[in-house]
Amino acid sequence: MAGRGIDLTFVQDNQSFSKMAGTIRGLHFQSPPHAQAKLVRCLKGSIFDVAVDVRNGSPTYGRWVGANLSAENGIQLLIPVGFAHGFITLEPDTEVFYKVTDFYAPACDGGLRWNDPTIGVEWPLAAGAQPLLSDKDEKLPFLDEFFSPFPYDGDPLSLIEV
Repeated sequence: MAGRGIDLTFVQDNQSFSKMAGTIRGLHFQSPPHAQAKLVRCLKGSIFDVAVDVRNGSPTYGRWVGANLSAENGIQLLIPVGFAHGFITLEPDTEVFYKVTDFYAPACDGGLRWNDPTIGVEWPLAAGAQPLLSDKDEKLPFLDEFFSPFPYDGDPLSLIEV
């Protein structure tokens, strides 16, 4: 990451387990003053991982990128501060590991609806299939109901593969 000008200090490691394929977690973020960048990796199984730009003034505000992460391919996705993050499990018994740059602060916990039509994430769900969601994720606001606390830093949304 240093070779790409990325200088982050990770302070906490998190791990999630999803029993069923088709489980969606997100789209989550942690707002200032405890905003988090995340480095996400799939340890077991596979996921389709998504980052949504929610930085005020960004030319890519509300746009998303996604990548398939699996234990097999070892690909990681860096989610910068100012991006909402979510994923869908593609296999049963999937484990996801992510490092974050600030400690969990419940008062700063936030998110956006997984199926917001303004964002339009193309989740890899079979036609007519419904994902498994937490009660919290089913009730998150839509983008047009959200006032972003994240300023645009001058870097537009991009997916960089290494």
